[in-house]
Amino acid sequence: MSVQGYSVTKKIEFCYGHRLLDYDGVCRHPHGHNAVVEIEVRTATLDERAMVFDFSDIKKVVKTWVDKNLDHKMILRRDDPLVEVLHSLSEPVYLVESNPTAEHIARIIYEHAVTAGLPVVRVTVWETPSSYATYGELTEEGT
Repeated sequence: MSVQGYSVTKKIEFCYGHRLLDYDGVCRHPHGHNAVVEIEVRTATLDERAMVFDFSDIKKVVKTWVDKNLDHKMILRRDDPLVEVLHSLSEPVYLVESNPTAEHIARIIYEHAVTAGLPVVRVTVWETPSSYATYGELTEEGT
């Protein structure tokens, strides 16, 4: 079943490092990404400006938070042994409860956007130009 409405998507970019614990691939080693994040906002009707939401307002809410919390930081699981070492070197770290996968980062950004009052329906994090993860509302088909 489909519902009629409007949506806009704002892209933002940021850089981060991470590694995955308890993982048997190359991502178990510290490495970095140049991420592209897409924030999709949806409404059934347009506002008095004939907009879903102003792109610059989405940028203010999401990019400001991402720049402060995630950009150029190592995103690590709270129990990662690197946390203590990086803290002792005064390196910037953002701690999460589970592995900092693209899926988990998409959910963190989604939850911030919702808490900030955006009518966000999905957040997609492009970890590389060919690989992305999405968190948000799913259709009945699962996409």
